[in-house]
Amino acid sequence: MDFNGQKILPAVRNLKDIEEMVESEYKYIVLLNSHIGQLKSLVQLAKSKGKKILLHADLIQGLRNDEYAAQFLCQDIKPAGLISTRKNVVLTAKKHKLISMQRLFLLDSIALESSYKLLETTKPDFIEVLPGVMPHIIKEVYEKTGIPIVAGGLIREKREVEDALQAGATAVTTSRVDLWR
Repeated sequence: MDFNGQKILPAVRNLKDIEEMVESEYKYIVLLNSHIGQLKSLVQLAKSKGKKILLHADLIQGLRNDEYAAQFLCQDIKPAGLISTRKNVVLTAKKHKLISMQRLFLLDSIALESSYKLLETTKPDFIEVLPGVMPHIIKEVYEKTGIPIVAGGLIREKREVEDALQAGATAVTTSRVDLWR
């Protein structure tokens, strides 16, 4: 599974960037730091331009980060997918046949081991590994799980994008506008 060959997933934080991205060649766009009142119109705008929004469920202002919020997002907002650190959000996205992405903050060996246990339960479509500047960990997580990896977090240079992709990441999420071009 991949994003139709798209290697960069622009992670947009503001309205100006969203408006620019819906006019770009990118088909998949990650929406960060959104407000509940803007979600429906932003997702509809993206869909009207043939774009697919991957919504970061944990970063929506005005919405709790729980299973009920995930149900609301799946049924009413209808993005292409949900990204979350939370097990119930990922499972809800899967239940509603949206793209599910489990976000993992791999800070140390304990976090890595507990993440493997979590992934046995959620079995997401994708794993977002943070920070994404650890090629050997990207490779290890993919080899251990067989789940496609998206690298994210602290990726600042084109070389870091290339390193993550060479390590086996399917794509890279980044809010760095210079890496979108």
